[in-house]
Amino acid sequence: MQIPRREFLHLAAAAAAFPAVCRTVRADAYPGHPVHLIVGFAPGSTTDILARLIGQWLSQRLGQQFVIENRPGAGGNVGAEMVVRAAADGYTLLMVPPAVAANATLYHLSFDIVRDTAAVAGVVRVPNVAEVHPSVPVNSIPELIAYAKANPGKLSYASAGIGTPSHLAGALFNIMTGVNIQHVPYRGDGPAMADLIGGQIPMAFATMVASVEHIRAGQLRPLGVTTIKRSDALPGIPSISEFVPGYETSSWFGIAAPRATPAGIIETLNRETNAGLADPTIKARLADMGCMLLTGSPAEFGQLIADETEKWGKVIRAAGIKAE
Repeated sequence: MQIPRREFLHLAAAAAAFPAVCRTVRADAYPGHPVHLIVGFAPGSTTDILARLIGQWLSQRLGQQFVIENRPGAGGNVGAEMVVRAAADGYTLLMVPPAVAANATLYHLSFDIVRDTAAVAGVVRVPNVAEVHPSVPVNSIPELIAYAKANPGKLSYASAGIGTPSHLAGALFNIMTGVNIQHVPYRGDGPAMADLIGGQIPMAFATMVASVEHIRAGQLRPLGVTTIKRSDALPGIPSISEFVPGYETSSWFGIAAPRATPAGIIETLNRETNAGLADPTIKARLADMGCMLLTGSPAEFGQLIADETEKWGKVIRAAGIKAE
């Protein structure tokens, strides 16, 4: 039976529109199954703690589990590359650590974090803390500098890995004060903090998130925060810049997806992440950990990643820092 021309054209138009309708339905239904949020560091790291907090919120808001998957290695590059190579469907995301900015210069990578990911949302900016095990005979930044100069090579500091903010904060401190505190990289904040609390290593420039509860419990002695402004979480602890003018660094974290992830999915994740950061319970929890909120658009977070990558690339080249 021959179909009248007018009816045929209507059917053809409907058929042509059908894939677009399906794509719209799929985007509107996102997420339709669990989402994997990749953390490039070990459990207990700052990146891990923040991923679990925001992942729980997204699970509740979007009705699917956001599974935290730890893939430590190569200063966060193992996890980052896993996301870069994943399907751009919104089901594999990266909890972006500040280490990605340094890694672009430190390593010969097969990917470009700025080019090959789609920024989703910023989450927080976090001060680092210069802190020592209670057995170390110093109580302030001036005492630390004096002790390090009187005992060259005796002090060492733990970091979450080469190129992480806890590494670069110590490197910058050495440069600006003329001391030589040796760097000992770990695979994440968790293992570094365990050895610091246990007295196996004397000090660290760890993030506030990884440090604050141990400081409050008296397990660590804080000497100074790395931001120009003192932290509301530990208001009695001075800024390092009060003794070393111009010293400043901090950590920042957010979420990214593989390049070419649909804009609708990016917008959904950005909207719900910002909603989480506006939630009174989450805001209070983050403030208690010493975090400053990084709400904003995907474009704003993408610009932060690009700017920090350029900034720390210059510092690493100037300081001659190399990946092991």
